[in-house]
Amino acid sequence: MALGMKKATVSARRDDFPALMQKINGRAVAYLDSAASAQKPQCVIDAMTEAMTTHYANVHRGVYEFAAKTTTAFESARARVAQFLNADAREIVFTRNATEGINLVASSFGEILAPGDEIIITALEHHANIVPWHMLAKKKGLVLKAAPLNAAGMLDVEALRGLLTPKTKMVAVTHMSNVLGGLTPVAEIVKAAHAIGARVLVDGCQAIVHAPVDVRALDCDFYVFTGHKLYGPTGVGVLYGRYEALASLPPYQGGGEMIESVALDAVTFKDPPHRFEAGTPPIVEVIGLGAAIDYFTAIPAAERYDHSLALMAEKRLRALSGVTVYSAPGDILSFNIGDVHPHDAATVFDRMGLCLRAGHHCAQPLMKALGVASTLRASFALYNTAEDVDRLIEGVEKAGKIFS
Repeated sequence: MALGMKKATVSARRDDFPALMQKINGRAVAYLDSAASAQKPQCVIDAMTEAMTTHYANVHRGVYEFAAKTTTAFESARARVAQFLNADAREIVFTRNATEGINLVASSFGEILAPGDEIIITALEHHANIVPWHMLAKKKGLVLKAAPLNAAGMLDVEALRGLLTPKTKMVAVTHMSNVLGGLTPVAEIVKAAHAIGARVLVDGCQAIVHAPVDVRALDCDFYVFTGHKLYGPTGVGVLYGRYEALASLPPYQGGGEMIESVALDAVTFKDPPHRFEAGTPPIVEVIGLGAAIDYFTAIPAAERYDHSLALMAEKRLRALSGVTVYSAPGDILSFNIGDVHPHDAATVFDRMGLCLRAGHHCAQPLMKALGVASTLRASFALYNTAEDVDRLIEGVEKAGKIFS
């Protein structure tokens, strides 16, 4: 352990994650890729297993005991998500992931747009918050604008303000970049957008696990996140929509469960959120997400713990010769080691039991703005320790020597 670096008290949480109990090439796993997908605590695994082994059934469709228990667990998870976001349960739509949530809004909201209407995105966005809007703009003849970064490598909010016009109908913005970390001033952006009558969708995939999220305080119209970055399973995401905003949208897909009545010559739809949940939902995954939120919210100052580790790592990376750190102070660190290709460095890391992401991180416009093709990325979670930071620095120094 580095001199003067005390072992963080939350490091015992590592024991909650069975995947981290194994070794890679004889060394303990140092998992630093939680921004891509987090490991799962045993309690989440147990909750999903219990649902499948003791009372599995489809939800909202049966009166027998299995169906009643599963429906109760499913809707209890919806209530937990709502409480977590400071929302109403009627405002929580379950999707497969955040990408589907964004596509849902783009598709349904797009139905009420007209040629010449404007959508604003930013240079910080993950592809999931760019591509659906490109597709919609092409289909409907819309104008797509992009707010740039400022000299400090953060979103240029003043430039975004300058893009707003009476024709702006939607602003789609990330709450936290999956490449640079750091929080976007969402409440400020929402206020400016609402002043000209535009809606705001926020991609919260990274922020949801690194910062308290209160959708009422943010005042956004839509907020999306995915379960698997919040210590929950894959296959489940959340779309929060202000109830008035959801109620104004047509359904995204048609099928069972989302209807009020069906006849051969007419169909009526349920109110939100069920209007947007056609077909059998991700039942077990939703229950797992509820367990993950219970786990996460029971840990005091969980977000500050992640942040403290990231700051340790950032300080030490910046002190290394030849290392370029692109990130703003935050919970995600993107960097390069001289002229070493990120994938070459990641291979060295893997042999040392270090799990890091290398690539463009589904953020090619941001890579272009940074003047690079790809980066290494280290992201931190509840199971990381000061020893993991030591291992990261060891790996960076070793990769630098091997490829020098």
